[in-house]
Amino acid sequence: MGNVGRDIDSPLHAMSFEQLLSLSALLLLAAALVAWAVAAQRRSPYKPVESLLFLASVFFTRIMWRTEVEGKFPIPPDDGAVIVCNHGSSIDPFFIQLSTGRVVHWMVAREFTDFPLFRPFFRATQSIPTNRAGIDTAATKLAIRYASEGRLVGMLPEGKVNLTGKLLTGGRPGAALVALRARVPVVPCYIDGAPFDGTFWGCFLMTAHVRVKIGHPLDLSSYFDRVKQPGVLQEVTLLILREIAALAGHPDFQPELAGRRWKPGMEDDEPPTDEFQVPSLRVSRA
Repeated sequence: MGNVGRDIDSPLHAMSFEQLLSLSALLLLAAALVAWAVAAQRRSPYKPVESLLFLASVFFTRIMWRTEVEGKFPIPPDDGAVIVCNHGSSIDPFFIQLSTGRVVHWMVAREFTDFPLFRPFFRATQSIPTNRAGIDTAATKLAIRYASEGRLVGMLPEGKVNLTGKLLTGGRPGAALVALRARVPVVPCYIDGAPFDGTFWGCFLMTAHVRVKIGHPLDLSSYFDRVKQPGVLQEVTLLILREIAALAGHPDFQPELAGRRWKPGMEDDEPPTDEFQVPSLRVSRA
């Protein structure tokens, strides 16, 4: 029994000099990659879980959907803004996220943020839950606070996926209200070619060639102190829609307003919302 230990060589002892050299090089490379990942994470605006989700988003937007971005996102890292775009697909926020390089807080229908399967995702992406039916004052106030604190808030003035064949459907004044109350600019964007088959999951199985145009920020400072005046939110909403249409190559497009329930004077206590919706995903309620 005393000779057993002498008959068994350690793995390192059995290696040749060349093998040891190769192993050392691999270990150094692994250590360098870990150090790079740690340093990159410290510089990243994303938390670790957000970084993983962002990498997954990059895979789909860059490879599956071959996304091209025209224009550079114009807002400095510590400044807030409201981002708006047309709504042609349930995955539109993915393309905007790719263009900003920062966390964007999207307003999402509460039936999806509260659904157990999706709850971790929407919490990780710091979405803003909002009620699909009626007016959600709390969600709008949270969006205003985020934007005023220097964060980005994503809103879709059309409210629902545009299946009409028109360039844009009627716009809701939620984005205008958040921007004016937070006293931040609005960044218009236009998404062309986003895949959509009428379902949420189907988009991830489709290939596409998507183009995203980033517009210049809209300086709304002349409206900040007039937010309570009748007609101001409608005027700014139409301005936002015209800017989106101009990015699409239709500067003469005449947008319309939507939302019968919204009336002048509601901006004080019942602000409207422009939430991100997943129209064809059924959620059963007990």
